[in-house]
Amino acid sequence: MAKKIAVDPITRIEGHLRIEAQLEGGKIANAWSSSTAFRGIETILKGRDPRDAHHFTQRFCGVCTTVHSMASIRAVEDALKIQIPDNARLIRNIIMGIQNVQDHVIHFYHLHALDWVDITSALKADPKKTAQLAQSISDWPNSSVKHFKAVKERIAAFVSTGRLGPFQNAYWGHSAYRLPPEANLMAVAHYLEALEWQKEVIKVHAILGSKNPHPQTFLVGGMAIPVDPDSQNAINADKIAYMQKLLKKARLFVEQVYIPDLLAVASFYKDWAAIGGGVGNYLAYGDFHMDNAGGTDNLYFPRGVIMGRDLANVLPMDEKKITEYVTHSWYDYSGGNDKGLHPYQGETSHNYTGPKPPYDFLDTDGKYSWVKSPRYNDQPMEVGPLARVLVAYASGNKDAQTIVNYVLGQLGVGPEALFSTLGRTAARGVDCLMMARMNEKWVADLVNNMGRGIYETHNAEKWDPSTWPKEAQGFGYHEAPRGALGHWIRIENGQIANFQAVVPSTWNAGPRDAAGQMGPYESALVGTPIADENKPLEILRTIHSFDPCLACAVHVMDGKGNELIKVKAL
Repeated sequence: MAKKIAVDPITRIEGHLRIEAQLEGGKIANAWSSSTAFRGIETILKGRDPRDAHHFTQRFCGVCTTVHSMASIRAVEDALKIQIPDNARLIRNIIMGIQNVQDHVIHFYHLHALDWVDITSALKADPKKTAQLAQSISDWPNSSVKHFKAVKERIAAFVSTGRLGPFQNAYWGHSAYRLPPEANLMAVAHYLEALEWQKEVIKVHAILGSKNPHPQTFLVGGMAIPVDPDSQNAINADKIAYMQKLLKKARLFVEQVYIPDLLAVASFYKDWAAIGGGVGNYLAYGDFHMDNAGGTDNLYFPRGVIMGRDLANVLPMDEKKITEYVTHSWYDYSGGNDKGLHPYQGETSHNYTGPKPPYDFLDTDGKYSWVKSPRYNDQPMEVGPLARVLVAYASGNKDAQTIVNYVLGQLGVGPEALFSTLGRTAARGVDCLMMARMNEKWVADLVNNMGRGIYETHNAEKWDPSTWPKEAQGFGYHEAPRGALGHWIRIENGQIANFQAVVPSTWNAGPRDAAGQMGPYESALVGTPIADENKPLEILRTIHSFDPCLACAVHVMDGKGNELIKVKAL
């Protein structure tokens, strides 16, 4: 007999996400993804100076700040045809690159690992055997018996308080957990180390962006931070040396802790290489320019589209084929809700038709989410590290091919394993390792420019609005840690006439479209086995593999300050 369950809220994510699932025969037969709270900045951007857009779009989210700066500034630069200096390219690459590395490590250890790691089991571990395990998979120096004994005692003391905080309502002891106690203790120890590590390596943002989060040095036309070896207030030899130290620290942790842990955990869950595949279509905007030639043929992560899991055919990506549907979203389009709109013509007119809380289930035959439904050529697409790595792998990126083949070889699985929850999680590690290594190269390139007397960081030729055309429009893109991020801007008479953002979690978390096609979250859940319907740990595994960010994914806010919805926290 079919039974419907709801998981609300999904925790260890950014924002508010609800998953409803229909169970039949111990598996998910149908699923619905709903964002149940909204915010938005697109509407209040209208009428403002395009050069200020990035200060507003950073506030889409408390996590994804830098990435929105990047996309909105590129949108303005695309509209006004501005070429940035080479130093600005490198500084942006470094800022975005370390953001990627930090984000992936945080996701693996602090958001996703607890879907596979049972903290309570770690209390049964033998610290000596844990040290032997850790030393067998990595040269990481912090793998002594003394260290793991101290971590075990720290966990025991924490549990004895009874105040478990974010761990209070987890599904500890669930039958779907498979790691032995020693592997659990090792993972928990690295969870704690990653907390300290991440706050150190992101200091690169403070050096190049003046602060983190919400870096302040992004600027239409380049960057506002100067390069001058003779100035203490600029990027100089001292700052370069400190960044090199931080980026090496970042790379070593990824190489010696994250990747070995990822492989160790994955080896116990190989059946998840056949679960959670989803729509099978993948989109990547590509990113990280390798030179200053312009265009998109020089991207480290190439641009492309893969349809139907066909790695033999990477198709060119055309942003003109992108539309958003609101058929099952709490918005209305003036021309009707059965057709999609390209973001240049995008509308954010709210229309909440859902039930009044509290409620048991949403009306999933009607509108049921604050997330719109993006489509590429009218097809649902998955974006994110898996899409990015697949496009790079299939396009001939040697780094991607080497690391992917290594991971597949270590796990003893074929390329088909990539199309899964496990593959999505592994691809994030591949992506992280690629970026951790490239960051050091970009710093070396910046040093080389400085050695040749190249100090320029900003192109001010079109800074004055009097140099702009009366009307212009631009597409700004970035391969954010969570995937393809797009900002579209229309400029009229020096002001923003329309602004739309289609973010990674909009692509992945969107509800069904006018044709009834599921979004990636929904599709990926279908077929997932559920061992205990009262503790649907398996739903969390697949949803967390996407790393949801729902504050970014939803759209609208009344610019006049009128109350549209009230949320009461109990």
